[in-house]
Amino acid sequence: MLHLPHIAALCLLIPAVPIGIWVAWNDMKFMKIPNIAVLALVVAFVVIGPFVLPLDQYLWQLSHLPLILLVGFVLNVAGLIGAGDAKFAAAMAPFFTVGDLRLVIALAAAILLGAFAAHRLLGLVPSFRHAAGDWQSWQRRDFPMGLALSGILIFYLALAVRYGA
Repeated sequence: MLHLPHIAALCLLIPAVPIGIWVAWNDMKFMKIPNIAVLALVVAFVVIGPFVLPLDQYLWQLSHLPLILLVGFVLNVAGLIGAGDAKFAAAMAPFFTVGDLRLVIALAAAILLGAFAAHRLLGLVPSFRHAAGDWQSWQRRDFPMGLALSGILIFYLALAVRYGA
């Protein structure tokens, strides 16, 4: 059983899906995560969270945002991740509970590997590459992490809908 209440997961999943799809597509096409998408995700948690989570849990989860933003900033300055990835990861952070950290790490590893493999393999399929030929992610060596990050958020919330507290 996951620690995030299933009703909270459902209410948070509703805005997370379209925002996540938007981020994944935009990152593949332009290799950028729009700041407005990051802001939309933060606003979704800030607005919905107090109605579906106990106040102490809501505030605790909200405190994850500045911590992950700081970590992301350091990783960005070190050249390890992009600024958009750091900001989006920080915006995602309040959606997760610390009690589910082991699952989130395993889920993140699996989704990152799957997203990377799928992106690279589909880039080798001529019909798919032609259909999305203007995507910058085909021409660059770096990987559109927004694809994996969105997947992590959406899959975690979907699992919490089914197996949440």
